[in-house]
Amino acid sequence: MYQSSINERKLSEEALERQLFFIEKCKEKVSEISKELGRPLKCCTQTFGCQMNARDSEKLLGILEQIGYLPTDEEKEADIVLYNTCTVRENANLRVYGRLGHLNAIKKKNPHMIIALCGCMMQEPDVVEKIKSSYKFVDIVFGTFNIFKLAELLFNRWNSGEQVIDIWEETREIVEELPTQRKYSFKSGVNIMFGCNNFCSYCIVPYVRGREKSREPKEIIREIEHLVADGVKEVMLLGQNVNSYGKTLEKPVSFAELLREIEKIEGLERIRFMTPHPKDLSDDLIAVMRDSKKICNHMHLPVQSGSSRLLKLMNRRYTKEHYLELVEKIRHEIPDISLTTDIIVGFPGETEEDFEETLDVVRRAKFDSAYTFIYSKRTGTPAAAMENQVPEDIVKERFDRLKTVGETAHSINERYVGKVLPVLVEDIDDHDSSMVTARMTNNILVHFKGTSRLIGNIVDVYMDECRGFYYMGHIAKQPALQNKED
Repeated sequence: MYQSSINERKLSEEALERQLFFIEKCKEKVSEISKELGRPLKCCTQTFGCQMNARDSEKLLGILEQIGYLPTDEEKEADIVLYNTCTVRENANLRVYGRLGHLNAIKKKNPHMIIALCGCMMQEPDVVEKIKSSYKFVDIVFGTFNIFKLAELLFNRWNSGEQVIDIWEETREIVEELPTQRKYSFKSGVNIMFGCNNFCSYCIVPYVRGREKSREPKEIIREIEHLVADGVKEVMLLGQNVNSYGKTLEKPVSFAELLREIEKIEGLERIRFMTPHPKDLSDDLIAVMRDSKKICNHMHLPVQSGSSRLLKLMNRRYTKEHYLELVEKIRHEIPDISLTTDIIVGFPGETEEDFEETLDVVRRAKFDSAYTFIYSKRTGTPAAAMENQVPEDIVKERFDRLKTVGETAHSINERYVGKVLPVLVEDIDDHDSSMVTARMTNNILVHFKGTSRLIGNIVDVYMDECRGFYYMGHIAKQPALQNKED
């Protein structure tokens, strides 16, 4: 069913060599245009959607910077604007179409401007046809499987002068060695697999991201080792369902086994992952987390609904009882773990009794936080064609009730008041420049007095006060800083 790892590696090496060639060609072109205009060229990338999209955008920006573009956040200043799109909800598509109209006006004033679209939305044939017919000013369109080809596609656009569309229906090669521009120097996402085989009835992802395909463990280990050598202290392992990792490999490797190998990497201090699926959560994974000194004590475990009847309609392949048993087992083995979840309100056919089952799960599981979503009909999914769509007013009323119940369950967060905990400092506080924002291993944020010198360092902080979803604290002990610059 799957090509041998040797053949795949040969394909990847050939693809990498080809893209490095086009990067050099694009460098020459960017230099030429820059001389004509008498200024450096700028690029603006916008990311919509999940953390896998965010990681892909880092790769895209890395290629653009290697070619010679300077990054900017202002679209009106940019010579290339790239949207990495999401299509989980239909309003995400509408948002992109709206933004394209704005870009067209900017492009008319800057004939050198390139507009590129990629990501999940571009994997939908109807979207591509609409762009061809109604948005002819868009220069480059590509999908989720060939983002590594950006330089080649850009070169083809310059050479042909015509709209370039390159959509793959599946992953042919995995090319991970191209330049990447990380948002943070001290932490990074790492793709361990691509695609999804779950086909939840409300989700479009398997149709646009394709079927599951795992990367070889050696490739993942090598990438993380390079990241650590470049100053990374924390990695986030990414996959639509990380618990399914390794099933497509020639020699299957479980996710728990992969974690054991990653833990051995010297210099790596923290390991996170997302997203696991309850139906595949193994005792071995729980044991690895329990015994690990590097895996963060946080698990995001989407429940989606507390009704076993609705879970079956969602094709989630577990029951309310099974989910609560998992929660009990996880908390028993890892008492200090932080559990977060996703919940959908208003799935087709949801009754008051179904919703009460969801509230019951929230009360019993005592999640540290829950990401709650009002069901959004997604064309192309089985759920969109289901009968008994729940009226909007009922959905909103239930959504408000769920938030109220969830807030009462968050008292569990207060358990850290008065404790000293290690935190990774991530940035200057958005609201007060005299403070910094850091993250505990359980993914809860804490704010305290500090300067930019602390960013990227792990600091011991005394937790003074819990304010629901975050803490206020102060430094318990002055650290030996690795980043000496203010």
